Formats: sequence, structure tokens, C-alpha cells
Amino acid sequence: MADVDLYSYVRDIPDFPKPGIAFKDITPVLASAEALDAAVTQLADLARPLKPDVVVGAEARGFLLGAALARELGAGFVLARKPGKLPHETVRAEYLLEYGTDALELHSDAVAEGARVLVHDDLLATGGTARALCELVEQLDGVVVGCAFLIELAFLNGRQRLAQYDVNALLRYDDGE
Repeated sequence: MADVDLYSYVRDIPDFPKPGIAFKDITPVLASAEALDAAVTQLADLARPLKPDVVVGAEARGFLLGAALARELGAGFVLARKPGKLPHETVRAEYLLEYGTDALELHSDAVAEGARVLVHDDLLATGGTARALCELVEQLDGVVVGCAFLIELAFLNGRQRLAQYDVNALLRYDDGE
């Protein structure tokens, strides 16, 4: 498993979702039992020392590995969804993407006061989504113990927006190619 080259399972989709963006497609990671197992296991290995009670995953790709990561860690999983998608009372945070703006919501009772929370998404770009997740957790009096990503687009400097947190990523891309 440690010898699985996860980079080889990530493909670039040029000009998606708009011209100039090189989308990192993780569906080949998910389609391979070996790569999926390696990704979840390696993320869990990074996060285990943080002892999270809960993993919060961002819609939609953060759900894919996030729930499996939570299970591997023996933690709960919380959905961070687009506005209007959760059926119960919510808290909301807006954020900037590298190509627009968006918002996420959590159920207002999703994170217990003092809960140790790992923030997860598939990709760290500008840091807007992850920063919004951290703000939501903190609105609910949870403690963000770290952030874990499959991919980091280091050239977009998202890590800077998360400087106060322990940030880990399995794969790092240093340029937009």
C-alpha cells in the first residue's frame, strides 16, 4: 500500500470548470481499490495523532474520503453542505473560491462544544473552503485540531489562510501544470 503512487491516479482536466483552471480529477483514485485504500490509510496516519472526535467534510468531494477517513479514525462524520441542503437549523459561512464565491452550512448541533474536529476536503487550493469549515466548527465551539487534504495546490498559497492550524496533504503540486 505504501508503494502506491497516488499521483499517477490523479488526472488533469484542462479548462474545467472554466478556461484557465486545471481541474485535479480524483475519480481514478476512487475507482481503484488499491489507491482508495492507500489514500484513506495515509490520511488517517497523518490525522491519528490529532485524536479527532469528528471529521467535517465539505460538499461534495470532501464526503468521498471524509466518511471513510472518519471510520478509519474511529470518529464521527459531519456533512458541510451548500446552503439549503440540510434539513435542520444551520450555521453558515461564505468564502471565496479560486474561480468564484460560495457558502457552506453545518447543522447547528453537528459539533459538540469542545469536540476535537479534523477538517477535510479533497483539495486545498486558495484555502477559502477549508477556512470556512474552520469558522463553522469554531462558531459551534468545536476545536479544529487540524486540516487534512488529499491534494494541495501549493502555488495558490491556501496554506497561508490556515496558518493557525496543523495542515497536511498527501499530494502537493507546486505549479499550475
